[in-house]
Amino acid sequence: MRIRQWKEEILENKKKILISALFLIIASILDYISGKYVRNVEVATVPDLILDHIPVINLSFVFVWLYLLVFSIIILYPLVFKPKKIHYFLGLISSLILIRGIFIIFTHLKTPIEAMPAEFPWIFHFLRFENDLFFPGHTAILFLGFLMFREENKLLAYLMLAASVILGITALLMHQHYSIDVFAAYFITYGVYKIGNKIFK
Repeated sequence: MRIRQWKEEILENKKKILISALFLIIASILDYISGKYVRNVEVATVPDLILDHIPVINLSFVFVWLYLLVFSIIILYPLVFKPKKIHYFLGLISSLILIRGIFIIFTHLKTPIEAMPAEFPWIFHFLRFENDLFFPGHTAILFLGFLMFREENKLLAYLMLAASVILGITALLMHQHYSIDVFAAYFITYGVYKIGNKIFK
């Protein structure tokens, strides 16, 4: 019975789902182009009050696998449990990816020299760039997950909020991002959510 209902909801919303999926592909391509741009353009390192006073710690396992785990949940949860709202979730995620791609083009900061490297597996390795710092997708997308799911599943939402904070701290301890990158991610993501919420709902 549940599978039949799932199929009906998918078919009823197939046009919205296809449009939102296309939006996600376009946003991802533009984000990829932005990443390649900042990898090759002239960039600068800057001092950071927090990074200058904390040691570099290797937390690459957390940085990579916690993010991939929670990001997978963000994608799979609506696909399995909320098919009639897939377009809403994909629209918000796409908007955040698009905005991030625009922001990193205008922020020419170099990844701190002492940053601990993090190797992503499979295709994710090719989507990982240096100098795409402002703002961190790790922190932002998981915080967006919290905002999107807090009315759907509070336990899941607060797990995403916790994961977002953990990955923000991890990025700082690994010196992968400047502190302003991590702090700003929450404000920018909230703004994207509020605007996107009106558009996609």
